[in-house]
Amino acid sequence: MDKVNWGVLGTANIASYGTIPGMQLSESCSLYAIAGRSMEKAESFKERFGFQKAYGSYDELLEDEKVQAVYIPLPNNLHISWVKKALKAGKHVLCEKPIGMNAEEVREMFKAADESGRMLMEAYAYLHSPYVESLKKDIDEKIIGDVDYIESAFITQGYKEDFRLHKELGGGAMYDLGCYCTTMMLTLTESEPDFIKASAEFSDEGVDLNTAAVIRFKNGVRGSLNVGMIFGEKSNSRFDRLYIHGSKGCIKSDVEYNQEGNISYIIYAGDEVIERKISVPQNYSLEIEQLSRCILYNEKPHITADFSIRNAEFIDAVLREAGY
Repeated sequence: MDKVNWGVLGTANIASYGTIPGMQLSESCSLYAIAGRSMEKAESFKERFGFQKAYGSYDELLEDEKVQAVYIPLPNNLHISWVKKALKAGKHVLCEKPIGMNAEEVREMFKAADESGRMLMEAYAYLHSPYVESLKKDIDEKIIGDVDYIESAFITQGYKEDFRLHKELGGGAMYDLGCYCTTMMLTLTESEPDFIKASAEFSDEGVDLNTAAVIRFKNGVRGSLNVGMIFGEKSNSRFDRLYIHGSKGCIKSDVEYNQEGNISYIIYAGDEVIERKISVPQNYSLEIEQLSRCILYNEKPHITADFSIRNAEFIDAVLREAGY
């Protein structure tokens, strides 16, 4: 089978527990190179995951002509510079979410991708899941009638000594967690917001710890989101909720984002109650497989430039309203 030589720029947690294991499961991915801020860190990842090469700097990896595509899991404020460097080096790019600090950055990155003739996709692994595909199918087939209202929440434990606590690094609950809610709403409504009212609790460092918003979309659907990093620092709590209300019923999902295995949601349609059970592979492997097909066979990226730009505009509007 055709394979893509992948390189990873960084040894972040999301890479170690999510994307790199997904790469190992992908038949179209060759784990070719890993780069870290130190050679020691890169070598440890090479041995742990089976990369062919290790580099002590990101630039060295980009200079390797055998690297065809790179995954970028760096802090949010570094995305634009390394995405543009990777594209200029002739690499296809998968960049961790949120791809940019604002919509202007996102437009600039996709313009660079167009000019380079290379693929660029934002990494929302969960959007590749058959679970989301099933939700969308039920909504499109109007099993609950016309959608009126969508509730989405994602709240986790407090962070400690993490880049997400620093504003200059692109920290805060909306960037880290709210982007899941906004992308889910955009996917399910296929519309953009035309009204947003938001408020937030801010840390001493200036990042939003807890953000809530009410939204009206151009197609008339209304919604709300609630995201936060507010549970205790010593806890391991997490709260995910997606409720979709329609004219003939509702869909209730309390499944955590990016889950795999046998998961389900409940449909309440009139007097009928349906449990929709979905078998979900590792989402990160689906993401890598999809972009590899784009590279090898010119398939259209599942997460398009237009979608990423609209989502960045959505996040910008919430943060602006909240006073970020």
